[in-house]
Amino acid sequence: MKSLKILISSIVIFSLTSLANTKEIKMGKADWDTGYFQAEVYKIALEKMGYKVTGPTVMKPQVFYVAAAAGDMDLWVNGWFGNHDAFINEAKGKVKPVGYVAKNGGLQGYLIDKSTADKFNIKSVMDIKKYANEFDANGDGKADMVACHPGWGCEKIISKHFDELGLGDFINPIKADYSAAMADIISRYKNGKSILFYTWTPNWTVGTLKLGKDIVWIEAPFSETEVVSVPNATKSKLNMGFGVNDIRPAANVDFLKANPDVEKFLQKASIPLADIASQNLKMNEGEKSERAIKRHAEEWIKDNQSTFDSWIK
Repeated sequence: MKSLKILISSIVIFSLTSLANTKEIKMGKADWDTGYFQAEVYKIALEKMGYKVTGPTVMKPQVFYVAAAAGDMDLWVNGWFGNHDAFINEAKGKVKPVGYVAKNGGLQGYLIDKSTADKFNIKSVMDIKKYANEFDANGDGKADMVACHPGWGCEKIISKHFDELGLGDFINPIKADYSAAMADIISRYKNGKSILFYTWTPNWTVGTLKLGKDIVWIEAPFSETEVVSVPNATKSKLNMGFGVNDIRPAANVDFLKANPDVEKFLQKASIPLADIASQNLKMNEGEKSERAIKRHAEEWIKDNQSTFDSWIK
């Protein structure tokens, strides 16, 4: 009987010690749904490494970086650099990017429907001024353009474009919920109307509206960005107004120092851009519940098991 009590006590002590030693990760994720899949894949990996992951909690970029700098959040995998460079600078060395989810994965810019581009020979966002009425959905005389949520990194850049290029004189930026605004744009296109919008890749928008067939990139001659070669554009080389971004994890520096295995994992892991775009299209087709996104992540891991396992060794 005494031996049994000792055995039970030992089991209880071992269990409590194991629970105490289970490290918790406070994880955030972007407030744009095209980043949810990546977050889920990384969460599963961290759990396989023995961590208890809280979240990921949906957050705007400016909220995440402030929280991470304060130690209230540990990491997310939805950093866009350089869009988020300013947030890192504001964190004053307390948050840093580490590893790459998709190097050079973030292409951004303005697009219009190809038929309107061809009809009026529109090459640049500046050409919209002459044909603003073609893109005017509310009768205010200005072209309506889906832009970015307030607080997103792209909103700051678009605001610079409007200031430098005077776009506000002939374009009305729509800053409502992005997915809802894009649903309206797609409906407008299907009804034979001209469309103008900002987007990024990977994104379901360029799966629903086919690049080169339905839509084309147009130039935004912004002084801070360079002319580059871009397929499915109105010119073989153009200034998109946005630098190409790296999609990267970002984490609290002290957290990484305390958990070098997490930093090692983040440096190893990455997801092909085509796989992210493929999953994003599934969401747009209706598979967008948390349960569905988790299933997508689990299916991707199963299909890439050896690669996944190599991350967490």
